[in-house]
Amino acid sequence: MNAWLHEWRLLSRSRWAVAALLLLLALSAVAVVSGLREVQRQRDTIARVSDLQNQELATQAPKLTRHGDAGTVGYYAFLGTWDAPSPAAFLALGLRDATPYVLRVRALALQSQLHEGETYNPELALAGRFDLAFVAVYLLPLFLIALLYDLVSSERQSGRLTLLLALPGAGRPLWLRRAGLRAGLAAVCVVLPVLAGGWVSGMPAAALAAVVLALLAYVACWAGLALLVSLRGARSVANATALMGCWALLTLVLPTLGNAVLNRAVPVQQGVAVMLAQRQAVHGAWDLSREDTMARFFRSHPQWQQTAALPAGFHWKWYYASQQLGDERVAPQVAAYRQALLARQQATEALGLALPGVGLQAALHRLAGTDLLAQLAYQDAITDFHTRLRQQLYPYLFEERRFEVEDFARLPRFVPPASKLDIPVGALAALVLLATLMLACAARAAGRVAHRQAA
Repeated sequence: MNAWLHEWRLLSRSRWAVAALLLLLALSAVAVVSGLREVQRQRDTIARVSDLQNQELATQAPKLTRHGDAGTVGYYAFLGTWDAPSPAAFLALGLRDATPYVLRVRALALQSQLHEGETYNPELALAGRFDLAFVAVYLLPLFLIALLYDLVSSERQSGRLTLLLALPGAGRPLWLRRAGLRAGLAAVCVVLPVLAGGWVSGMPAAALAAVVLALLAYVACWAGLALLVSLRGARSVANATALMGCWALLTLVLPTLGNAVLNRAVPVQQGVAVMLAQRQAVHGAWDLSREDTMARFFRSHPQWQQTAALPAGFHWKWYYASQQLGDERVAPQVAAYRQALLARQQATEALGLALPGVGLQAALHRLAGTDLLAQLAYQDAITDFHTRLRQQLYPYLFEERRFEVEDFARLPRFVPPASKLDIPVGALAALVLLATLMLACAARAAGRVAHRQAA
């Protein structure tokens, strides 16, 4: 204990080290506060849109049901869906910046409605979001490098290394103790704001523990690497240059190259292409025989085959049949699109097994419920809701029953799926394994610092 107190006194005398730790604490706190504010803003938006939705439906009900026409109701009544942020979303906002978390749908073709949200200005998302994931993945390693790069070289350049190595207890315990203190304080500066934010947002204890474990493992990875480089006997400038090269390679170059390889190996078309294909199928129905359209619809929906024949002129049941066929026409394309997205997600998770930054980011996004899997789950919930809406309207359309105000009140309402905690065991295990290997290598190198390095 006395040795640790002595190391703390030495560290506290270094103004730049204390300033670096305080700056890291401030950045982490700002990132957590920014994430909490953004999550609250999204929740307020969902609540406000829900209130406006209820007011709009109450105003529309007597107007849309005036003639008892279910087709008019299905065409003009937009029903709200939403994807509320999880309690851990403040840590890593992920895809919530680029995909809609509130979407109003109607009983028409679904795919074009699902993917209209992708037509956003990419420049607005270019800068990214300043959240804890950004601080942890990109900035935390820089602070660890600044605290550890001259652990041995500063003692050598000042001429104290020979005397230091001659003292009792010098050697491996000394360097591990110094590095452990600096890395531990850096970890505290990141973990404390996370714990405070988790308490404010009501994060489950298991999720909070998994986040802390991921952050500690990431700190251990970089602390081990920085200690390994600083113990190799080079000068401080050479150590800093080598560590900055490692930082650029592990956090920028290799993830970018990996992403480029994944884009080429697993090509994924944009959702807009699915939307355009679905719209072409729907609009093309106007040039086809109405009887052929209904025959194709009855093949996939035989329960409505015995309904009355189409009258002359426009009829809603032909219109909704063509809309349904538009979705069915692009169903293989949608399945391939989702399969490619999932394949790329799996490849990214595999990349995270070797790159700690990618692994930490994937783990935080999964725990926060802001990754691709969460977005696809929201789309699945919208699809289920849209199916229930169609099933409620079709009897009125195909049996030509009047649609009254009471029927309008019984329209289905979107119920978001219950959120469940999904702990990324594989990503956490990979981070812990990388941290263990890096610390083991650093501990072995710490025992090799000898008197000859003082020369």
